[in-house]
Amino acid sequence: MGSSTSPVPVVLIAGPQASGKSTVARALVEALRERDERAALVELDEIAGMALPTLPSWVVAADIFATVIGEWARSDLTCVVAEGIASRSEFDMVSARVPEPAAIMTIAMTTPLGTAVPRALADPTRGISRDERWLSDRYDEWRRERALVDEDLALDMGSLSVQEGVARAVAAIEAKRSGALGGS
Repeated sequence: MGSSTSPVPVVLIAGPQASGKSTVARALVEALRERDERAALVELDEIAGMALPTLPSWVVAADIFATVIGEWARSDLTCVVAEGIASRSEFDMVSARVPEPAAIMTIAMTTPLGTAVPRALADPTRGISRDERWLSDRYDEWRRERALVDEDLALDMGSLSVQEGVARAVAAIEAKRSGALGGS
């Protein structure tokens, strides 16, 4: 649980489409709130969705996303969970807006493409990410981008349950807090 001496952790959940980012992010916020945390969930797709179909560009949405994360990190929340990041440039935008002494923690989501495709196809709310070729290209991009990101935790949601992923994320948040406070 957060305390007034703990820096606000900003948890960035990154990965390609259909890797489990939204599912884990929502379950993580719920688990944190059950622990009496004051947590916010910021989703890049939700930010972009506010301007559809007239969204000027994805970069504009990512910039607004980063700004919202930074503002929540300045509030009296104990944790900000943000999901939707998939590139180093998006990480850099968020990092530039998160105030000191907030501790940024990155969770890299992985899922085999063979697991992601059926997930995407089963979700009627998805658009282009239901196209297998398009999704495959995003997974190739993520492999390249992931090498450029400093991750604190990797979750393979092809082999973990949501509950197992969330438990690992909560433990990593606590470890990040302890490390930021000079512990462990």
